[in-house]
Amino acid sequence: MAKKFVYFFGGGKAEGKGTMKEILGGKGAGLAEMTNIGLPVPAGFTITAEVCDFYYKSGKKYPQGFAVEMKKNLARLEKLVGKKLGDPEDPLLVSVRSGAARSMPGMMETILNLGLNDRSVEGLARKTANRRFALDAYRRFIVMYGSTAMGVPRKKFDDEFDDIKERRTKVRLNIRKGHVLDTDVNEAELEELITRFKAVYKDATKKDFPQDPAEQLLGSVDAVIGSWMAEKAVTYRRVEKITGLLGTAVNIVQMVFGNKGDTSGTGVCFTRDPNTGEDTFYGDLLMNAQGEDVVAGIRTPIHLSDLERIMPEIYTQLTKVRSRLERHYKDMQDIEFTIEEGKLYILQCRSGKRSPMAAFRIAVDMVKERLITRKDAIMRITDKDIEGLFYPVIDPKIPMDELQRHLFATGIAAVPGAASGTVVFTARDAENATAQGKKVILVRKETSPEDVGGMHAAKGILTATGGKTSHAAVVARGWGKCCVVGCEDLLIDYDAKTVSVGNTVIKEGDEVTINGSTGEVFKSALPLIKPEFPEAYSSLMTWADDVRKLKVRTNVDTPYDAENAIRLGAEGIGLCRTEHMFFDTDVRRIAIQRMIIAEDEETRKRSLDELLPFQKKDFVGIFRAMDGKPVTIRLIDPPLHEFVPHTEADQKQLAQRLAIPFHQVKRRIDRLHEANPMLGHRGSRLCITYPEILDMQVRAIMEAACECRKKNIKVFPEIMLPLIIDARELKILADRTKVVAETVMREENEKIKYLVGTMIEVPRAALLADQIAGVAEFFSFGTNDLTQMTLGMSRDDAGRFLPDYVDEKKAGVLKNDPFQSLDQDGVGLLIKMAIEKGRKTKKDLKIGICGEHGGDPASVEFCHENKFNYVSCSPFRVPIARLAAAQAALKSKK
Repeated sequence: MAKKFVYFFGGGKAEGKGTMKEILGGKGAGLAEMTNIGLPVPAGFTITAEVCDFYYKSGKKYPQGFAVEMKKNLARLEKLVGKKLGDPEDPLLVSVRSGAARSMPGMMETILNLGLNDRSVEGLARKTANRRFALDAYRRFIVMYGSTAMGVPRKKFDDEFDDIKERRTKVRLNIRKGHVLDTDVNEAELEELITRFKAVYKDATKKDFPQDPAEQLLGSVDAVIGSWMAEKAVTYRRVEKITGLLGTAVNIVQMVFGNKGDTSGTGVCFTRDPNTGEDTFYGDLLMNAQGEDVVAGIRTPIHLSDLERIMPEIYTQLTKVRSRLERHYKDMQDIEFTIEEGKLYILQCRSGKRSPMAAFRIAVDMVKERLITRKDAIMRITDKDIEGLFYPVIDPKIPMDELQRHLFATGIAAVPGAASGTVVFTARDAENATAQGKKVILVRKETSPEDVGGMHAAKGILTATGGKTSHAAVVARGWGKCCVVGCEDLLIDYDAKTVSVGNTVIKEGDEVTINGSTGEVFKSALPLIKPEFPEAYSSLMTWADDVRKLKVRTNVDTPYDAENAIRLGAEGIGLCRTEHMFFDTDVRRIAIQRMIIAEDEETRKRSLDELLPFQKKDFVGIFRAMDGKPVTIRLIDPPLHEFVPHTEADQKQLAQRLAIPFHQVKRRIDRLHEANPMLGHRGSRLCITYPEILDMQVRAIMEAACECRKKNIKVFPEIMLPLIIDARELKILADRTKVVAETVMREENEKIKYLVGTMIEVPRAALLADQIAGVAEFFSFGTNDLTQMTLGMSRDDAGRFLPDYVDEKKAGVLKNDPFQSLDQDGVGLLIKMAIEKGRKTKKDLKIGICGEHGGDPASVEFCHENKFNYVSCSPFRVPIARLAAAQAALKSKK
C-alpha cells in the first residue's frame, strides 16, 4: 500500500485524528479533531510533516506520488464546496498554513486568499456583490505570496500602500493629520495599488505575478516547507530545545472571510485568562477584518465581551465551543475564529501560551475541577514556568515603542529577570557604591573569581564576552542575579570608564536596565515589578515532592543563600565552594593573598591562621541554616593565580599593604602563571603541594561542626576533595583529612558523623571509579569540568564556535549546548560507567551531581534513571529540580 501523504477533512468527517500531531502537526491534528467532534471547521486537507522530512533529506525534492495525491484532494475539496480554484465566476480560495507538532508561533509562514488572479477577482466581486472586498483580498494575496514565496521585501509593498494612503486617501477624506486605516482605502485606490503591487513583484522577481492557481499553490507549499529551515525558525527551535520533529505539515483550507462587512469579523480567544489563569473568557476581535489584521495591530481590536452585545447568537455559539474544546482537550485553549456574514467558523485551536502565574493556577484549578489528575498537573508545568515566578521584570505596561527607543545593545540572556542601576566597571566600585546604598550594574569584559564581591553587591551583571555557562553566568545564576553575557557589540574602556555601541556612549554613573530574560540592555532605568508566588505554586510543588525519588540540594557559599535555598525547598547543600568566602571582605582578600605570596611554610601557616576564624564563622552560619541537613563542602579548587592582582598598579598596592618589596610580589605572581590553568596547579593538587591549606579548611569545618553540636544544632558535614585523578592521591588527602578531623573532635570532646568523598570531574577518575570508591565515601559529579575535559572544550571560550555545533543548519553535531544540558551520549556514558564501577566496590556509595546540570530538567531525568541519590543546583533552580525529579519519576512509572 502506497504511503499516505495527504489527509482530508470536511463535511463533518476527517481522515486524521487529534492524536496524529507528529505527522499532521498541531494545527492539522486540531482541524481533524474539531471536524470529527462536529465543530464548524472550513474544509481542507493537510500535507504531512513526512513530506517536509523527505524534502530536506532528498535534495529538496518531493516524494513520488505526492503531487498526484495533492491534486486528488484538491479536486475532493472543490467537489465538497461546489467551487473551483481560480474559477473566473465563483472561485474557491484557500489558505496555506504551516503547523509543526510543537507550537512555534510566528516562526513559519502563512499565505491567505490563494486562487485569486486578474479574472477570478472579478468573479469574486460579482458573486459577493462587494468589489472592494474582492480587491482587498487580492492585494493581501499579492503581498503574502510575493514576500513569503518569492522573497520580495515586505517593505516595498508597504511603501506603495503608504504612498496611496498619503497621496489619494488622505486627500479624498480631507485628513490633514492622523492615521489612515486600511479600511479607508476605496475601490479605485485599491485598483491602483494592485497594479503597483504587481509592478513591485515583477521588478523584484523579473516575472509577472502568477495567474495559474496550480502554480500559486505549489509556490505556496514550497514557501511553507522552506520556512521550516528559515533562520528564525531554526533559532526558535534551538532556544526552546525543540528537537526530534519531522518538520512542518502544510494545511490547505477553504478561505472564510471576516472582511465582508459589518456582519463579518475575526478574532483570537483563550478559554481562560492567559495572564492570570482566571476562569474567564478572554480575547479580542476585529469586525470587517482578516486574521492577519489582529496580529499586525493595524487597528485597535474590541474586547471579546463586546461580541455579546454586537452579535449575541454568535457569542453564545462561541462560548459553547469554548466549553467543549476545553473539556475535550483538558487544557486552556487558544482559539482562532472567523465570522463570515453571521456564520461562525473555527479555524484553529491549540494549547494556549500562558504566563507562569497562569500556568500554575490553571493546572491546580483543573485538578479541583476534576478535568485532570495531580500527575497531569505536574507534567504540564515547565522549568520556564517556575523561573518566571522568581525574578523582577520590566513593567509590561511600558509601550513597545518606548522600549525600542531606549534599546542600547543585545547579548545572551544568561539569568532571567531584570535589573536597573548605575554603571560601574570594577568589583570594588560596585561594593563601595552598594555600601552607600546605591543600586549598580557591574559592566565587565568578563568576570573572574576576583570580581565575586562586586558581583554579589551589584543588582545585575553585564559582560562583553562569555556564554550561558561562563563564570559570570554560573555565579549570577547561583544568586538569582540578573545577568546578560556575550554582548559583543560593547566596547568597554576601563581607563575612560565608558561603554559604547557605535556612536552611543554610556559613562560610569549613567543608569541602565538589563533584561536577563531577553538579553536586552536599555540606556535608562526602567520601572520594574516583582511577580508574587501564586497560591497554586505551593499546592503543585507539594504534589511534586510527594512523587519524586531524587533528593534536591543546593550550591551555596553563604548562610544567607543557604537560608534562601531552604525556603525554596533545598534538602541540603551539595556544593559549598570555600574559595568564594575568601573574597567576601577586604581583610579576607589580604589574608589569602599574603598566604599565596609567602615564600615559606611558616608564613603561609600564619596567613591561614588569620583565615581560619572567618572560614569557621561561615561554616557555623551555614550549618545553623541547614540544621541537620547534609552539607557538602569542597576544599579549595581554583589555581592560586586567580586570587592575586595582575596589573602592575594593583600589585604595587598589594606589596605596600603586605609591607614587602614589589619585586617579591611580582616574582611570586609571575611564577604562578600557567599556560593552561584549568589543567594546572589547582584543586587537590594544591593540597598535595601545600597540605597546610587542607589542614586549615578541615579544621575550620570541624570546629564549626563541634560548636554547633554544643548548641544542639544537628550537623552532617561531607568534606569533598576536588579534581582527584587516582585512588592513591585521594587516600593521601583523605587520611590527612581524617587525622585533622579526629584531632579537632578530641580537642572539643565531641563526636561528629562526617564523610570524606570526592568530585568526579576528570575522565581518568571516572575510568578508575572502582579503585577510587575503595577510599571515597561518596561521589559528586562535577559535570562542568567533566564536560570540558571530556569534550576538550572550554566553557568560557566555546561560545565562539559551539552555536555551529548545535545549529541544525550548520554542523548539527550536538543536540544541545553540553554546558547547559548534559551530553548524555558522551559525558553521560562516563558517568554511567563510574556509577557502575563505584557501586561494584561499595554497594551503598552515595552519588550526587553538583555541576550546573543539576538544575537542568533533561539532566535531572538522566540522574533519576541512573539512580543518583541527589542533584544539587543553584538556589533559584531548586524548585525546577524538584519539579523535574517528580516528572522523571512519573515518566519512569509509565
